[in-house]
Amino acid sequence: MKILNFGSLNIDHVYHLPRFVRPGETAPCTAYEKGCGGKGLNQSVALAMAGAEVYHAGLIGPEGGFLRTRLAESGVDCSYIYHTELPNGHAVIQVDRSGQNCIVLYPGSNHGLTPELIDRVLVHFGPGDVLLLQNETNCIPQLMRAAAARGMDVAFNAAPMGPEVGEYPLELVRWLLVNQTEGAALSGREDPEEIAAELLRRWPQLELILTLGTDGALYRKGELSLFIPARRVTAVDTTAAGDTFTGFLLAALSDGADAAYAMTLASAAAALAVQRPGAADSIPSLEEVLKTL
Repeated sequence: MKILNFGSLNIDHVYHLPRFVRPGETAPCTAYEKGCGGKGLNQSVALAMAGAEVYHAGLIGPEGGFLRTRLAESGVDCSYIYHTELPNGHAVIQVDRSGQNCIVLYPGSNHGLTPELIDRVLVHFGPGDVLLLQNETNCIPQLMRAAAARGMDVAFNAAPMGPEVGEYPLELVRWLLVNQTEGAALSGREDPEEIAAELLRRWPQLELILTLGTDGALYRKGELSLFIPARRVTAVDTTAAGDTFTGFLLAALSDGADAAYAMTLASAAAALAVQRPGAADSIPSLEEVLKTL
């Protein structure tokens, strides 16, 4: 089974501070790094580290060549990454002393997708393959419809959440991954159980994965309900925790693993990632994760 991640490719500018900058404040940082990021790139790296056959599709600007190199070094097939003259997408990330982060995102080249580009890539994929999407590119509804028409399974990580997500053809999605904030925005509910119930009422075909930060994660499919508690670790940087979880989970599920094992594997991978600095560079290998189970 092939997994095609039509996803974002960002340059991350990471600033470490004792606490987040307040409105009207200018504050010095204690450290700075420039690195590879974007939910799309991070999730492709996680998929590859988890052992999946993963292809990344997207656009990079003139300054983004090192992003493609990083993906290739991780074992990702980069045949469908194309160059554009648009400025590369980038993120400005603040990381506080507790490892929490806040992010300003500039879409840039990630919003340069076209229907022609989508058709050029998807012709190489078909029934049994998986399309993974995040909400950091344009053309999400077109991608969902084109993949469904080709018999592909669609996985959607609805992040960052916006009001447009409710208008997407989510009836075409098999796996929907949201955190509690995103799930609340999409469902109009606050309690995790109520969020899950409402989303499945609207889109009953979903396999819903609702992540709850340090509380753990929920999995819902029809009458099947699972809760996996989060591992207790000391976080250094939570930037790619959700992306690591997504990649390992989808790699396992698409390979036929049962939901309980896939959720446990993903939780363990995320726990390792938050103990390391960086985004893509914090993602562990499958061997490292298996040693913790």
